[in-house]
Amino acid sequence: QFVESGGGLVQSGGSLRLSCTPSPWTTRAHSIAWFRQAPGKGQEGVACISSRGDEVMYAESVKGRFIVSRDDAKDTAYLQMDNLKPEDTALYYCAAIFGDSGLGLRSAGYQLWGQGTQVTVSP
Repeated sequence: QFVESGGGLVQSGGSLRLSCTPSPWTTRAHSIAWFRQAPGKGQEGVACISSRGDEVMYAESVKGRFIVSRDDAKDTAYLQMDNLKPEDTALYYCAAIFGDSGLGLRSAGYQLWGQGTQVTVSP
């Protein structure tokens, strides 16, 4: 339901930009969120953006380093990740829900999920 891309291996302090494109539906009118799961840890909500892009939320662990955005003309959502740290290493997923009623960093609010893209940050 999503195609995620942009993951990879980067050194600490580096940057990556993740992309998330739905198929076959559209990002329009959907709230979109990014989650991550590191080995042996639970799923963590990282960032989310409302359907109109006028509201964003971030986990405390990524505030000031990550930026979530969307381009509905391209049916794509993005997660710009700067100043990456080894503790950011995880499988990153995007998720979506129609409208804004589920907007937030809890996975229960979302119905549509991607397969994930791996981000690995070396020390």
